[in-house]
Amino acid sequence: MSTVLYISAHPMQGEASYSTTVGNQFIQAYRAANPNDEVIYLDLFQMDIPRIDAEVLTAWGKLGTGTAFDQLSSSEQKKVSRLSELVDQFVAADKYVFVNPVWNFSYPPVLKDYIDAICVAGKTFKYVAGVGPVGQLTDKKALHIQASGSVLSPGSAYADFEMSHRHLDTIMKFLGVPSFDAIFVEGMAAAADQAQAIKEKAVQEARTLALTF
Repeated sequence: MSTVLYISAHPMQGEASYSTTVGNQFIQAYRAANPNDEVIYLDLFQMDIPRIDAEVLTAWGKLGTGTAFDQLSSSEQKKVSRLSELVDQFVAADKYVFVNPVWNFSYPPVLKDYIDAICVAGKTFKYVAGVGPVGQLTDKKALHIQASGSVLSPGSAYADFEMSHRHLDTIMKFLGVPSFDAIFVEGMAAAADQAQAIKEKAVQEARTLALTF
């Protein structure tokens, strides 16, 4: 049995969101094909994801110099504990499905907060002398479902403007994830009359990929 983290970074749900619609179709098909797997739904907009701020950095600094956890302030303890919960959950899972819209060529900021929470030395990567950082999640696989009004996928005229999938791809490589698929739901604003067809094509792609993910 595998554990799948379905990571949604869209404030809207259902048909109001192209990425969420395609993501829902993917996970329905995945569950049908893998009834014994556990799917954990993470709505990043509704979750407590501590931003790495001065208080978190100070707390980590204290712990790094030998201060006991119970000597941290209650606020520091709460934030550090929650960040540890998030990265431990990520490490424990086998597969990841990231779902998001593109906002101004990148993803919603809540996804960056989550990425910062899971990129932790000693847990998802480690430093090796003479080598540098080495990803530790070499037995995982991931999928990115992304919607954008413009066509931004690799090979398109505006591919160099796209900072969402490219950054997430870099993070997955950094963490050692060897398999990272993508479904791009794109061009709905550029060709409004084709929006329904674009969505239906992406849904079919999602259903097909779900059978082998």
